[in-house]
Amino acid sequence: MVVVGGGHTDRVRALLDLVLPAECGGCGRPGNGWCDRCRCALADVPVAVCPRVDPGVPVWALGPYSGPRRSAVIAAKERGRRDLADPLGLALAHAVETLRRWSELAPPRRGPLCLVPAPTRPRAARRRGGDPVLRSARVAAGVLRDGTRVAPILSMRRGVRDSVGLSVTQRQENLAGRITVSGVAQPRTGDVSGLEVVLVDDVVTTGATAAESVRALATTGLCVAGVLVVAAA
Repeated sequence: MVVVGGGHTDRVRALLDLVLPAECGGCGRPGNGWCDRCRCALADVPVAVCPRVDPGVPVWALGPYSGPRRSAVIAAKERGRRDLADPLGLALAHAVETLRRWSELAPPRRGPLCLVPAPTRPRAARRRGGDPVLRSARVAAGVLRDGTRVAPILSMRRGVRDSVGLSVTQRQENLAGRITVSGVAQPRTGDVSGLEVVLVDDVVTTGATAAESVRALATTGLCVAGVLVVAAA
């Protein structure tokens, strides 16, 4: 009999979960990584929200931070569910298409759209095995198939604390001047200057991150049309 060490077993199980998720990332039902009911929950049209910190551009959310949206965000960020980038990215793509129909965003014939993922702390990204928002944005761009680009050009300087437990004012102070823009013109994304930009994130709470991100992007001359998030807390 071959005895497999616990650490190895855990790694194998984690790999199997990536290929064949044991349960729905939205409701926990067994047998499917993302069930039809949760797919319908993400299919709602985007709604305008007003965070306490105004980023100066429209903010749209796929819905409140509850139910399948909340479960999917937590599973993608804290439980390594990379497969959830697909349903979340698909939902973001559909939201972009809806906002174009409503004339909130320019149609594709006016030029390609640029999705810019909100920045995350480097330590958090390493712990999560990458950036879930970036993965979802790339899926969204692939679904749109109209030249939409993804430009991960925002980053956080060292010294930014975890925002959990911070007040609105503390969150603003925590981020002030600590979000930077780099690589506006780079080989992977091309030159994104002059493109319509949509900042993409998983959750908007106070709006502090969105506001500082929009400010940083605006200093480089980028045209930020709005903020699109999976959920609004």
